[in-house]
Amino acid sequence: MKIKQCLVSNALVLSLHWMIVPASADSSLQSLTIATELGTVLASEEFCGLTYKQDAIVAFVEEKVKADDMGFAGNLEMQVMGSKALFNEMGQSQKTAHCTQIKRVAKSYGFAD
Repeated sequence: MKIKQCLVSNALVLSLHWMIVPASADSSLQSLTIATELGTVLASEEFCGLTYKQDAIVAFVEEKVKADDMGFAGNLEMQVMGSKALFNEMGQSQKTAHCTQIKRVAKSYGFAD
């Protein structure tokens, strides 16, 4: 019974949270997501033996990130640093899978040929 009450309480708290969280929270979450995903791709450039086209990165940022987004650059930097630290822990198979997908993503956005 206590588990059910706890689940109901949690659901209520989450519902109330989304009612009072400002609309800008969606924008902040989107910015964080873009910074996280782009940061992983950028951090992987050297690790995966790639060379990115800088003009394609500029175009991506200009299209996806709002001009007044002050948090994007800091979030991107943290992701790049964190990803690079994790690369040392990757085994060969994980690196192969990681770099295969990074190459596909980089190509899809025109960052690499």
